[in-house]
Amino acid sequence: MAKQNERVAVAKTYKIYIDGKFPRTESGRYFTLEDSKGKVIANMCRGSRKDFRNAVVAARNAQPGWAKASAYLRGQILYRIGEMLEGRREQFVAELKLQGSTARAAEKEVDQSIDRLIYFAGWADKYQQVFSAVNPVASSHFNFSVLEPTGVVAMLAPDDSSLLGLISNIAPAIAGGNTCVALASETKPLCAISFAEVLHASDVPGGVVNILTGLRSELTSQFASHMDVNAVIYCDGGKSTAKTVQELAADNIKRVIDRNRVDWNKDAENPYLIRDTQEVKTTWHPIGT
Repeated sequence: MAKQNERVAVAKTYKIYIDGKFPRTESGRYFTLEDSKGKVIANMCRGSRKDFRNAVVAARNAQPGWAKASAYLRGQILYRIGEMLEGRREQFVAELKLQGSTARAAEKEVDQSIDRLIYFAGWADKYQQVFSAVNPVASSHFNFSVLEPTGVVAMLAPDDSSLLGLISNIAPAIAGGNTCVALASETKPLCAISFAEVLHASDVPGGVVNILTGLRSELTSQFASHMDVNAVIYCDGGKSTAKTVQELAADNIKRVIDRNRVDWNKDAENPYLIRDTQEVKTTWHPIGT
């Protein structure tokens, strides 16, 4: 308890990010985030199923326009996000330290997060050349296979890598023309909403990236079962989470991507993360007619 003349700091309430806006959760609930000494750092919105449904609607509405944007433009926007994150580097380092990271680990995670955005910005207009193909066929046709975005991707971001892991899932998904709804780390959610502020100040259209905070136990089933979600990514939770996601996702045959054993420092810097959320479209074109 504070002494009579001691000032009590006002803890910031971090809102969720839906459709390019920062609403409070419709439920009005929140949970407190504390440091290692039990001091309240912030109040976090406890996102609800209704918040998730609203985020999916926003992502679905934004998806056609984002998919039609040129690959070059998507790369430029990803690069801009990296620029904006670089400009707020010290803030993110401080937030990671508040949540228990050492100074050295926090600086490394922020620097890698910036570099990861620039990496996928570079791949945005190149992955098609790598993964598309002209296929040999026996008939008088050209046969082409190209990649198309799968649509709306729901993400259960990693709990232990609150910034780098989140960005390593969002960046490849949107580089490939998808839109996404991400559930931030439950134990270290600060950087996720600060990253939403970076997105908001960048050139990302509203609805392309939506970020919720809340309890995994309440929202995992919603992420896996929503009928207008085309793919779901889960990054931790063990066998019980894997079973829940796989079973519920089967109802509308959505793609399930297991990133349980990914080393976010090393394994997440490759273009195959873009391909994970792409569909292959094959086109036949007659020759000589």
